[in-house]
Amino acid sequence: MQGLGNDFVVLDATGGSLSLAPGQLRRLADRHFGIGCDQILQIEAPRQADTDFYYRIFNADGAEVEQCGNGARCFVRYVHEHGLTGKREIRVGTLGGLIVPRLEGDGQVTVNMGVPEFDPSRIPFQAPARARAGAANGILGGSNSGTPMLTVTRPSPSRRGTITPPRVPTRISCLDVSPCSRT
Repeated sequence: MQGLGNDFVVLDATGGSLSLAPGQLRRLADRHFGIGCDQILQIEAPRQADTDFYYRIFNADGAEVEQCGNGARCFVRYVHEHGLTGKREIRVGTLGGLIVPRLEGDGQVTVNMGVPEFDPSRIPFQAPARARAGAANGILGGSNSGTPMLTVTRPSPSRRGTITPPRVPTRISCLDVSPCSRT
């Protein structure tokens, strides 16, 4: 499945336990030797009585993360298309807490991701000196609405660099406001 260009492998573990090691998850996500994806979404039976499902999100490097907005939207489409629920609004437990996504009448999925966090000490966000120096002519910032994000805004596409922020499985090879690619 894909949502706004993020592609996912979805694993239905509602009928039993499924535990994949980080190496197995990396292999699934590998675009050359596996299925290939940005993230793996694992749907599980609810862990709390007041929820309908629990779902886990794994990055391509095998690390579990708290949340993914596009993944949550795909999760909702999956559980509806595969007959796992008929509810329009569902309560879902995640590593980052409870979300309540909704399948709208027009087929779109809405998810309230909560209020994003911008305080660097609470994201977490600790930029190494080379990242701060590389962003000296731009704005280096972060946010967290379930998954920490790094944003570098630069006025000129001619000023490029590469950094690898913490907990981000890919290197960001474009540090400006023009289109960029991941390597």
